[in-house]
Amino acid sequence: MQIKECKGIELEKEKSNTSEDFFNRSEVTFIDNGEEKTLHVLYVRYFDEFLQELTPFKQDPILVQNENEIFFRDIVALCCLIKNPGLRSRKRLYINSKNEFASYFQDINFEKLPEVFRALKEKKGFELHSPLEFILQPQ
Repeated sequence: MQIKECKGIELEKEKSNTSEDFFNRSEVTFIDNGEEKTLHVLYVRYFDEFLQELTPFKQDPILVQNENEIFFRDIVALCCLIKNPGLRSRKRLYINSKNEFASYFQDINFEKLPEVFRALKEKKGFELHSPLEFILQPQ
């Protein structure tokens, strides 16, 4: 599977009676069996406050590479896809439970993330041979 893009968006109210400003959307675009797909993950923005609990990162942006800032919301969909490869067949995922949200970050090897974003910037893609490459293995 080839990862083409990872990005996150803080949603804003489009109408005064909507609640979009309580949510973030994270997207990962990838090529799976020759077909380009995008997984959209909508989650409660409040979960961003647990960044330090869920990841080794201390603040947002979580990474800065050559003036390119990568925020927590940029990695959410990628982590979901890594933890649950079955999501390749889905277009959307909605997460409103903190426990479910946290489960997608458990045992992720965050040290490999800079490699993904470097390849996305320089090569316009990252080849993900196996999600297991990003899962910490028991010692």
